[in-house]
This record gives sequence, C-alpha cells and structure tokens, in this order.
Amino acid sequence: METNKVLVGALIFIILVLGANFVMYAIVRGAGRSNQKNFLETLSQSLNASPKKKDESLKELRRKIQELEEDRKKDTKEPD
Repeated sequence: METNKVLVGALIFIILVLGANFVMYAIVRGAGRSNQKNFLETLSQSLNASPKKKDESLKELRRKIQELEEDRKKDTKEPD
C-alpha cells in the first residue's frame, strides 16, 4: 500500500519536472524565433528593464539627495 503511494508521488514529481522543462523549452524556442537580430539579444532585452526608466529614477534620486543636502546645510548654518 505504501509503495503504491510512493510510486504515485514519484510519478507526479517526474511529470511536474518534465512539464516545467517542456514549458521552458517552448519559451526559449519562441524567443529564438523572433524577428530580432539574435537569440541572446532577444533574451537580454526580455530580462532587462528599460534603461531609460532606470535613468529617470536615478535622476530623481540624485535630485532628491541634492535637495536634502541643501536643506541640511541651511539648517546647520542658521542659528536657533
């Protein structure tokens, strides 16, 4: 009785692993057939966020830091 449960569990596990591998193969195969230059370029573009979006967030962060530093300098220069 217990061996049947173990065999069923092992069979389910093997089916899940094979299914996941098939899905990943299909994804990579589809990315490789796109109309872009090569597979690695397509893959890197799909994994990376837009560089423009990163630049905008970094500019916003720099501006905020400069504002905070200016406020801190004003606070230290003005006596209470």
